[in-house]
Amino acid sequence: MPVQKKPQPRVLIFTTPTCSFCNAAKRYFREKGIQYRDIDVSRDTAAARDMMKRSGQMGVPVIDIGGKIVVGFDRAKIDRYLGL
Repeated sequence: MPVQKKPQPRVLIFTTPTCSFCNAAKRYFREKGIQYRDIDVSRDTAAARDMMKRSGQMGVPVIDIGGKIVVGFDRAKIDRYLGL
């Protein structure tokens, strides 16, 4: 029987275009085949408020993986939350 893959949790990444860690995180998701929604907080003040509410942080990236928050590009935590 084929092994059932767990569905991937929803991944949101709050970023700005000039953030090198944001770009590294997005590149990492692409390399791993992880679907994500990129939210540019430099253009969207409501999204910036939402990010603050979720994380208590103004710094980016803030990554929401199925409701679990990762502040910064913390590869070990990202892998754990994604079950990689």
